[in-house]
Amino acid sequence: MLKAVFHSVSHLLFPHLCNGCGSDLISGRHLVCLKCHQLLAETGFAALPGNPVEKALWGRLICNSAMSQYYFTKDSLLQNLIHQFKYKNNKELAHYFGVLMGEALRASARFPLPDVLVPLPLFPDKERKRGYNQSAVLCEGIAEVLQVPVCYNAVLRIRYTSTQTLKTRMERWQNVEGVFVTAEKAELQQKRILLVDDVITTGATLEACGNAIVEDFPDVQLSVATLAYAAT
Repeated sequence: MLKAVFHSVSHLLFPHLCNGCGSDLISGRHLVCLKCHQLLAETGFAALPGNPVEKALWGRLICNSAMSQYYFTKDSLLQNLIHQFKYKNNKELAHYFGVLMGEALRASARFPLPDVLVPLPLFPDKERKRGYNQSAVLCEGIAEVLQVPVCYNAVLRIRYTSTQTLKTRMERWQNVEGVFVTAEKAELQQKRILLVDDVITTGATLEACGNAIVEDFPDVQLSVATLAYAAT
């Protein structure tokens, strides 16, 4: 009885609210309520060979498999949630979505257990300003499920690039050309690598980063996972 009373008082003083709609949540483990989860459009790509993410990378990046957890659309709930963890310091939300990605990857027979997770790097000044790399936090959530290490400095972003949002497909490729270099040699050699980012649109940034890895380490097995897929 005392435990129940304590839980009720704690919940009253520190309510656990859904990050999507603000409604009161019962479970402390979840950050998004069931109703909001139903509004997130899952892709099922983790179990689907030849899915749109893999097609976006065909002929551009040697990649064993690729997936995105959700479809991204403008002005959607998912866009709001991604905005929270990219620009509103909601690091916990990024980790939560990383856990969901990890569970999908673990359930998929198409994705062998990686040896290491590699987050798509931010330019150092941008990461300092934001306080963290959201792709690295997604990796930490995935790592919690898969029990594999995150290599934070395997790839470095050596030049600042402007946002890709309003650029054409060609401008996106030109914007990220020569931006990434590998660094942690021993961490990558002959490894199964999962490259992680938050959103894929044309795939230009992931292509540039992935090719920096496979060009320096042709013996790796590279896979790609993103939280969201934005169709072009």
